Amino acid sequence: MRLPLIAATLLALTAAQLPAPTPLLFCYFKNNGTDGLHLAYSRDGYQWAALHGDSTVLRPTVAQDRLMRDPCIIRGQDGQFHMVWTVSWQDRGIGYATSPDLVHWSAQRFLPVMADEPNARNCWAPEITYDPRTKSYLIYWATTITGKFPATQSTQESGYNHRLYCTSTQDFQTFTPTRLLYEPGFNVIDATIQPDGKRFVMFLKDETREPAQKNIRVAFAEKLGGPYGPASAPITGAYWAEGPTTARVSGEWLVYFDKYRDHKYGVVKSTDLTHWTDASDKLHLPAGLRHGTVLPISEAELQTLLAAPAAP
Repeated sequence: MRLPLIAATLLALTAAQLPAPTPLLFCYFKNNGTDGLHLAYSRDGYQWAALHGDSTVLRPTVAQDRLMRDPCIIRGQDGQFHMVWTVSWQDRGIGYATSPDLVHWSAQRFLPVMADEPNARNCWAPEITYDPRTKSYLIYWATTITGKFPATQSTQESGYNHRLYCTSTQDFQTFTPTRLLYEPGFNVIDATIQPDGKRFVMFLKDETREPAQKNIRVAFAEKLGGPYGPASAPITGAYWAEGPTTARVSGEWLVYFDKYRDHKYGVVKSTDLTHWTDASDKLHLPAGLRHGTVLPISEAELQTLLAAPAAP
């Protein structure tokens, strides 16, 4: 029996003729974040290789602590890459820089996103998501404001009791007033938001300490800026997990997360954002990788990165 024409054509194609998978880039920090930005790449979402022997590719220059923790890079509608990061454990702002090619970076800026809230204790794990409806970028992060949300206050872990806050911008020069983005009824950090058709999905960490949760959950909204619905049951099992970041590979959602008590990473996968399977046994990442984000890049951009020198 002859194979259908399409199947026969596919079988005749050599590996070189098949479309190459879109490279993925993982931006992350190591240790406490004092040495700056690190990068790794993958072609399948599971096997990752560090760039430049895992050397630093960009060093932090802003804020008193000069940290570059929790980096988030997105590709902007202006053709530039935009990055935000945590600059300090106890500052009321975040870091920001932009790049045309992920090699050459602008001067770093400090964005005082919680400057108008004198009782804000911190700004952790900022991220950016583009909103095509408003043609603006939503920047969001976790902050503890002393005295707010007393029902979930704990004396554990320095009394941090986070909620998610946000601001919007079209040009990274002017910003809307900071507002509360998500109040799920528990201590929450490490949000990342991705479009899913006509809705948006937020992956977040339940930071509840008493009794301990420390897991990744999911919430949905019709608009990027919310309101977001109730958080789902945990998708990461009983792990003490944080720092979720996502990729779409071969029709599946991959959610990477830091098993920070075990000093290693895990990944769960899903086709419907409801049923999740642990695929951590397939995952290989550079040793010591900490909370960061994943984004697709082109083959040309990857080759530029591979040819670029590490930071001095």
